[in-house]
Amino acid sequence: MFFPEGAVRVHLYGRPVDMRKSFNGLHALARHGVGQDPLSGHLFVFINRRATQMKVLYWDRSGFCIWAKRLESGRFVSDWSKAVSRETDWTGLKLLLEGIEPGCIRRRFALPEK
Repeated sequence: MFFPEGAVRVHLYGRPVDMRKSFNGLHALARHGVGQDPLSGHLFVFINRRATQMKVLYWDRSGFCIWAKRLESGRFVSDWSKAVSRETDWTGLKLLLEGIEPGCIRRRFALPEK
C-alpha cells in the first residue's frame, strides 16, 4: 500500500519488543504502550532488543498488515537508553529504514573503503 507522505503519522515504540509478537500482541502494544488507536491507519513501528529487526503494524481498512525488515549487519537503534516512544513522519521512518537515526545523523554501519 502507498501512503500520501504528508498524511502519514508514524509512532515509534521506544522499548525493545519480542519479535515473536504478531497482530494481536503488536495491536495491544500500540493501544496500551503507545496510547494510540491501532485502527486509525497510522503506522506503529516496533524494534527488537538487538535492534536488528523491525515490524510495522498498520490498519488498511480491511485488516491489519505487518511489514518486517531484518538487517544482515548494523542496527536500527544505537543505544536503547536514549530511545523514547515518539511520533515521527514518513520521512523519519524512511531514514530509520536506511540506517540513519533521526536527530543523530549517523549510519548504523561503516561504508566500505574505496
